Amino acid sequence: MSYIMVSNWSTQEWTTEMDEIGQSKFVPMIMSVGATAVQMVRTGENNLSVISHFTSSEAAAQAKEKIAAIRSQAAMELPMTMLDAKEGEVFACS
Repeated sequence: MSYIMVSNWSTQEWTTEMDEIGQSKFVPMIMSVGATAVQMVRTGENNLSVISHFTSSEAAAQAKEKIAAIRSQAAMELPMTMLDAKEGEVFACS
């Protein structure tokens, strides 16, 4: 089964530059450590979730340390704070 990592973030102010940096820099970084897909979803005026898909829990485990480093880099480079992170195996989908 596939495996998903979700991190939830907040910022004081949303900018189009943040959109561009997410798409051009952080999505490719996450993909380069083994994610098969990444979505950055704006969940509120100043909130977003990053959803990273992996082929299996084993693939996610191999990427876990690198994902943590990417999250740290994002928190340092962007005016954002990670609120929490969750992950788990997909048990149903369409």
